[in-house]
Amino acid sequence: MQATIAFFTLGYVLSQFYRACLAVLTPTLKAELGADAGDLALSLGLWYVAFAVMQIPVGEALDRIGPRRTAGVLLALGGGGGAAVFAMATGPMSIHIAMALIGVGCAPVLMASYFYFARSFSPALFGTLAAAIIGVGSLGNLLGAAPLGAAVESFGWRNTLWALTAITLVVAAGILLFVRDPAPVERAEGQSKGSVLDILRLPGLWLLLPLTMANYTAAAGIRGLWAGPFLTDVHGADAGLIGKVTLVMGVAMVIGNFLYGPADRLLGSHRRVVLWGNTALALSLAALWLMPGASLLIVTVILAAIGLFGASFPVIMAHGRGFFPPHLIGRGVTFLNMFSILGVALAQFASRPVFEAASATHAPAEAYGLLFLFFLVPVVVGLCFYVFTRDSADATR
Repeated sequence: MQATIAFFTLGYVLSQFYRACLAVLTPTLKAELGADAGDLALSLGLWYVAFAVMQIPVGEALDRIGPRRTAGVLLALGGGGGAAVFAMATGPMSIHIAMALIGVGCAPVLMASYFYFARSFSPALFGTLAAAIIGVGSLGNLLGAAPLGAAVESFGWRNTLWALTAITLVVAAGILLFVRDPAPVERAEGQSKGSVLDILRLPGLWLLLPLTMANYTAAAGIRGLWAGPFLTDVHGADAGLIGKVTLVMGVAMVIGNFLYGPADRLLGSHRRVVLWGNTALALSLAALWLMPGASLLIVTVILAAIGLFGASFPVIMAHGRGFFPPHLIGRGVTFLNMFSILGVALAQFASRPVFEAASATHAPAEAYGLLFLFFLVPVVVGLCFYVFTRDSADATR
């Protein structure tokens, strides 16, 4: 059990790292490959699209063959292969292909661990465990900030990517060698294996979906890419300063995951935790929208707040997990994760034309303010739906 959790956590560290690394690499990739912020927004969007598209087949694979082979094989082929393509990149198109492959490789890792938790522990512990693996795994977010910047300066970005290729393959091999699949669920006589259509028929789930799509878009989009260009264009930051500010935001995201996990058990309600947390996220985004040109200290605090309060994903997953019968756990958690990642992907794709349109008629600070407004609106819409949800059956068990 310890080895299983350890290697799933290491896999998720890599997943967090790969989605966060472009913010720090932006100046280097622009100088050497001509890939600007818009190109990298597309690359990151492709990472999320590939990740999201893979959730349905990953869910099927988890329920049918288990998490060990599902996560191990895809992480090796997609994650390791994509990192190698990135290391050999010659232009923006190479980065697009690499990030899409890495998205495929990272797609099963977190859901494989959630599947394992749901099958191996009581429902009351699911939210805490789900938040804990994200909290520890978010070290990858931190490694993709200042430490990545230092590695690039010391060894060059290509050598750094080759090292990441090797690390990814080692972690994938560890999953294949040491992870143990949970015991299969025995279905009642005549009960079908289930499908995504059965997920869609579950009462109470639909009102979760808008906020599921919106809750991670701002933290992922801003931390993963837009923080770098924003700090450069509005505050004159270099790669080192970008690394430090994004490190603060990354630390806040880690802390947020550890706070959200026990919060739902203390309050006895997934719903209340998600409502209050995402309301605070909306207020933080509103502050950045209205004050993009504030002092660097104030901006850093606001970015940290976005990271902190934008970490509600595991509690939303715990809320949704309570609606799924045992034989649909794999499909259920990956279905919700698909909506979450699809929301990030759509926001990432749309952020490029939104920013370009804003930049054409506004000064840099105002243009970025409108970009942050773009990230705020889906959270507000999601909250308007979520307020009508009910707690799932296992919220207090």
